[in-house]
Amino acid sequence: MEAFVVSALKYRPQHFADVVGQQAITQTLENAIAKDQLPQALLFCGPRGVGKTTCARILAKKINSQGNNEEEQDFAFNIFELDAASNNSVDDIRKLNEQVRIPPQTGSHKIYIIDEVHMLSTSAFNAFLKTLEEPPKHVIFILATTEKHKIIPTILSRCQIFEFKRITPNDVQLYLENIAKEQGVSFEEEALHLIGQKADGAMRDALSIYDRMCSFCNNNLTVSAVAENLNILDHSAYLNLVEKLIAHEIPDALIQYDGIVQKGFDGEQFISGLASHLRNLYLCKDPKTIPLLEIGKRLQSRYAEQTKSVSLAWLADAMDLANSCELSYKNSQNKRLHVELCLMQITSLHFNGEKKKEA
Repeated sequence: MEAFVVSALKYRPQHFADVVGQQAITQTLENAIAKDQLPQALLFCGPRGVGKTTCARILAKKINSQGNNEEEQDFAFNIFELDAASNNSVDDIRKLNEQVRIPPQTGSHKIYIIDEVHMLSTSAFNAFLKTLEEPPKHVIFILATTEKHKIIPTILSRCQIFEFKRITPNDVQLYLENIAKEQGVSFEEEALHLIGQKADGAMRDALSIYDRMCSFCNNNLTVSAVAENLNILDHSAYLNLVEKLIAHEIPDALIQYDGIVQKGFDGEQFISGLASHLRNLYLCKDPKTIPLLEIGKRLQSRYAEQTKSVSLAWLADAMDLANSCELSYKNSQNKRLHVELCLMQITSLHFNGEKKKEA
């Protein structure tokens, strides 16, 4: 039986073109290599799981393969990875300072990738300063961190800084679609979008969740199954609820909320999701703001359909009530009643028997 390899490792990018959501950075690095204008110290910073270490490894490989006829030649012996979390003392940095003086036996450069560099002690940072400022010509340092603010300014001033951004749910969805098709996994687009939302901008987390969902759903990723396993409310729940709010059906809205509570969902999580849903409906009112929605085309059409039956004034008032409820939720003694009152207030908006004005 072939050993299972998690998707985060199996699909780790080997080329800059494969890196998702960081096109500006990868293009800059490729241009710098092509023009031979690469600095000797780079700092990759940003949230976890967005490709910092992956880009560092790709860059390290490309630096030495430039002008080499054997594209697949392995230059791993010229690449040194140091985990600053466990090698953060002055002695560790002194050993590093001694190693960098030795030129590479083959290839043009020795590349040192220092991960979680913010974990270095202040003394270690100071011991590293001189080497970082004036490294030997054959050495390039690539530092990676999730907490840039913990790095002393004297280190930052000696590095060219690259800010990695969170990966959008839409980018995660497209990437997971390609993987699912390759693996023969059936899926609903909204299910993959939910995974992208849950990952909160980290591709590594998204791939880990995807593996878990494939096991849970037996390679059939549906919205309901993914939402159940991840313990999140899918868009359909909010679409159905808002239909009741628009129709002034207070009992039905309260009954649906009770069902949501019975499933174990937190009231604050629910009201926050409702506020986000109302915001999305508001954005759908104008074609200019539709691109601000981080949802798929099919879901956009469902939002657009629902927003036709409400005015901008109703949405603005409903958002204000939901936001106020969320802000005061923690101080409420009876949290369930607090949310139910908010739902009743939204349901009663413009309840005067007259036809609602068009937006």
